[in-house]
Amino acid sequence: MTTNASPRIASESPSVESRSDGSSHADDFETVIGLEVHSQLKTESKMFCRCPANYADAPPNTHVCPICQGMPGMLPVINETAVEWTIRAALALHMEIPEVSKFDRKNYHYPDLMKGYQISQFEEPLSQNGYLDVIVEGESRRIGVTRIHLEEDTARLMHREDEAGEGYSLLDLNRCGVPLMECVSEPDMRSPEEARAYLVALRQIYRYLDVSTADMEKGSFRCDANVSLRPWGQEAFGTKVEIKNMNSFRAVYKALQYEQRRQAEAIRNGEPIRQETRGWVDDREITVSQRSKEESDDYRYFPDPDLPPLRTGRERVEAIRAALPELPFARFQRFQSQYGLGEFEANLLTEDRAKADYYEAAVEAVAEARSEKTQKAVANWVVGEMARLMHEAGHDLGAVKIRPAQIAALVTLIAGGTISNTLAKDVFESMYASGADPKAIVEASGQTQISDSDELAGVVQGVIDAQPAAVADYRAGKQEALKFLMGQVMRATRGRANPTVVTEILRRSLDA
Repeated sequence: MTTNASPRIASESPSVESRSDGSSHADDFETVIGLEVHSQLKTESKMFCRCPANYADAPPNTHVCPICQGMPGMLPVINETAVEWTIRAALALHMEIPEVSKFDRKNYHYPDLMKGYQISQFEEPLSQNGYLDVIVEGESRRIGVTRIHLEEDTARLMHREDEAGEGYSLLDLNRCGVPLMECVSEPDMRSPEEARAYLVALRQIYRYLDVSTADMEKGSFRCDANVSLRPWGQEAFGTKVEIKNMNSFRAVYKALQYEQRRQAEAIRNGEPIRQETRGWVDDREITVSQRSKEESDDYRYFPDPDLPPLRTGRERVEAIRAALPELPFARFQRFQSQYGLGEFEANLLTEDRAKADYYEAAVEAVAEARSEKTQKAVANWVVGEMARLMHEAGHDLGAVKIRPAQIAALVTLIAGGTISNTLAKDVFESMYASGADPKAIVEASGQTQISDSDELAGVVQGVIDAQPAAVADYRAGKQEALKFLMGQVMRATRGRANPTVVTEILRRSLDA
């Protein structure tokens, strides 16, 4: 299919001046933000046909059939799993589930909608009236959620240029018909920071529920932002502008910041704000006008004549609610109260369900030596050394060879005095590389910790005899000298000496 080239981007980068106090023109106004988040569901088949929904690695136009191509006379059939998963996501956001909902036809004519309409929901969605709590700069904020409804995704347009510079577009139908949840927030956010926190929390919930990969870079989690400004104290909203083409949390944050400045400067210059759709240009960090914004009337919604109303009984809703996993914020709070973790560690461990499960499995495996100290030690290995090695190797948790029980075994060896924390880091690196048990690595290398007082006394005396200046400093009251002498003992034992025992012997010998 040949079309005109993608729109040329005009230069429209307003020079937003800062004042002498460092603030911008946007500080004169209150920002109002609402987000529309589209998330592809991880179902095996598409929304209204049996074509595979996992199109990521498929050649173009291979996951298609007459139904998702929009051929005349084809009858769609509702994907039951997609309905259930959408209800699941809605319940996690404290939403009401009406007993009756229906699908509508949303009419608009773009090349990525071959049949000229999208099957969506308008007047009677699957859910409504919920909320999502987020933490921004240590403060809790509740963001209202208007609705989560279910619809079908569109095909993909890929814009190209030939050797002569002429533009054309290619159409890949693999994506059309993939189940798509749209979560529409209330205009409750007042800053780009709140919008980013909302998106992060929403993605985290979807991943905990395992209903969506929620990957922004791959297009399975897409956000459109509506933003307007109004003078402080004014109740009426300003004219809203929609921003599209954002494929990362950073892009959403930067686009909202830019729109704040652009709209504030326009208002101060007496220029009207047009209700329009603007696109985010990531490499230039600006928004550009794309088209005037449509209203719901422009879509000419009407009930889809091929699909019956959906009736969701109370018993089914409660069964879905009962099957919900523990959600991120609840788990974050429990990790602090049950395991004695700080907010930082609890947040890192619960940001991903698999990581939280891994941690709890490791803690359970510690068994009889388990205490708040060992629970914190397990957390430190998971969010510290393991996270570092994963980052360096480019691994995700599924590629890690260390089993949770092996983390527990390492912590037990440290707690029992078999190895020191210093030696444990070397052992851990060997565990990560080989997947071997820590006890076997320690025995093979002979790196057990030396705790025998008689053996260490001889090493300590040798260090004291070799460092008369440091001994004199210690006896003159310089405590740093003790650390130096301790380091010499650890060096002599290649890190195997028990630090507690060495400290006792050193003090006793030096004070004699």
